[in-house]
Amino acid sequence: MQTYRHEIAGDLVSVNIPQTYADLDDFRRWAEDAARRGSIALDTETSGLDIFSANFRLRTVQFGDAHTAWVIHWERGGYFQEFVHWVLRKLRPRLLIHNAAYDWLVLNQRAGIPLEDLAPLTRDTKIMATLIDPRQPQEGGIGTGLKPLSGHYIDPSAPDTQGDLTAVFRSLGLTKETGWAGIPLGHPTYNLYAGLDVILTSRLYPLLFAELSNLGVRPMLLDYEHEIARICATMQRTGMVLDADYCRKLDGKLSAEAERYAARAARYGVANVNSTAQIAEALTAMGETLTERTASGNPKVDKSVLMRLADMDQNSWKPLGSRSPNPLADAVVRSKRAGKWRKAYVSTFLETMDTAGRVHPFISTLAARTGRMSITRPALQTLPSSDAMVRRALLADEGHVMVSCDFDAVEMRVLAALADVRRMKEAIREGQDLHSFTRDLVYPGIPDPEDKLRKICKGVGFGKVYGGGAATIARQTGAALADVQRAIATYDRVYPEIRRFASRQERLARANGMVTVTLTGRRLPLDRDRAYAVTNYQVQSAARDVLGQALITMDEAGITPYLRLPIHDEVIASVPAREAEEISREIERCMTMTLGGVPITAGASTKSLRSWGSLYGADY
Repeated sequence: MQTYRHEIAGDLVSVNIPQTYADLDDFRRWAEDAARRGSIALDTETSGLDIFSANFRLRTVQFGDAHTAWVIHWERGGYFQEFVHWVLRKLRPRLLIHNAAYDWLVLNQRAGIPLEDLAPLTRDTKIMATLIDPRQPQEGGIGTGLKPLSGHYIDPSAPDTQGDLTAVFRSLGLTKETGWAGIPLGHPTYNLYAGLDVILTSRLYPLLFAELSNLGVRPMLLDYEHEIARICATMQRTGMVLDADYCRKLDGKLSAEAERYAARAARYGVANVNSTAQIAEALTAMGETLTERTASGNPKVDKSVLMRLADMDQNSWKPLGSRSPNPLADAVVRSKRAGKWRKAYVSTFLETMDTAGRVHPFISTLAARTGRMSITRPALQTLPSSDAMVRRALLADEGHVMVSCDFDAVEMRVLAALADVRRMKEAIREGQDLHSFTRDLVYPGIPDPEDKLRKICKGVGFGKVYGGGAATIARQTGAALADVQRAIATYDRVYPEIRRFASRQERLARANGMVTVTLTGRRLPLDRDRAYAVTNYQVQSAARDVLGQALITMDEAGITPYLRLPIHDEVIASVPAREAEEISREIERCMTMTLGGVPITAGASTKSLRSWGSLYGADY
């Protein structure tokens, strides 16, 4: 037995690394005793982060309590693996894991232990910490990583496993990327830190549990988040079929497009489309007035500025009709988009494709402060709502078609419910188009043949939901700032409940230490200089929880095997072609509910085609 000692919060703890069968037998006796006493912390060390790639390896599995850790060298095979299986499949103790979804999937893929077996046993300390304070250190919070949490709750000198091991990697001639796979299995620092992580997790759990109780966070909310984590981990494990041939062709097409528009920008003196100084200088020489400034005082030429100069909507990339398009701005944004899409999506698809031809985007269930989910590697939620080209690369299973089911104007319905907006609620119950209804209140009797007034009212409504001011709405809609400001003032008069709701929630938050508490009991810290964002936080968080409840309802209805992604306010599913209509209706049913007297409804769409892009106009 190799044993390392380390001091944590004044206690001397032990990290054991079994070398023989007798050592493993000692581990078994410890596990039996620890399971009788309470929960056992669990962690894994792996060769990287791409769980589903062919060369991904599970290296060690760690178990521990507050004083003792055991680092089991999975890579040694034989009895080492058998004892891990015995603990997790026979003993089945209650488990404490920090960032459980990752370890569930690692053990599912590389140890053959289904996540369905592990999830019911697990309490995730990262979920618990997020429900206490979702902010990262740069936002004024503690953070949700094991290191900052341990430093705050347990011991300020708790080791930074990631940072300290990076220095070890360098000493061995390895990089941060290659170190996890290349560091020798028996390296003392590697084994010590692997063991300390489970000891820290074990110590963290009761402190977080007590803090949740002190803050009055509902136990049901904790259970709810663990259920969502399990459902989304199941989706990630399933993944989506990738049309690799299409991807390779698209890679070449986007590369050529990026170069073509870069060459066009070069004609106006911009040799590098990523050089803000060159772009600003060239635009100024063309007669453009750049009024916005960066924090350092330089002219701002970010995407929003360039899109406005190119006269294009940021989401649809369609003309705004508000000015003559600037050809340089147009060339720059198109070149940058092609390059970004190639790197962020197409290349990532091909790099992360598994041996079965599937990709497994990571679903972060508590990504934003409000609890909103995100998709990473690649970040599919950042795709424009009109895109078919990238989505065309992702396919339903053989014999299946792709289905999308999207909530109907969920943010506005949630706003109407939370603020109890009488006129909005009546319009929703009557089945009216809410933005057209609002236009008729804000601009009574004024013709709107091109829906420009409706677009302004829609922008104002979403400004209430997302926290955008008049300048942002003007930029997004192409309307004059003065027109938007007048529309906002009228909007507030016809829907006075929204301002009253915002004022009430802001008062409550200030009395609660700048924390607003949502309908489900989620605690959302507000920045002191952005207390006005309280409506945005309340609405976005409630909309996220509507989606979360829908996922749980779908899981109970047996729909999870068909689900592929939760993205924004919709779910993507791969369903057998012959059952597409029936399953689509069932998904709609699961996404239909009532919130504060407001019907929350959803509509499924399928074109009986195989690609996700077919729902956006692609022909396959």
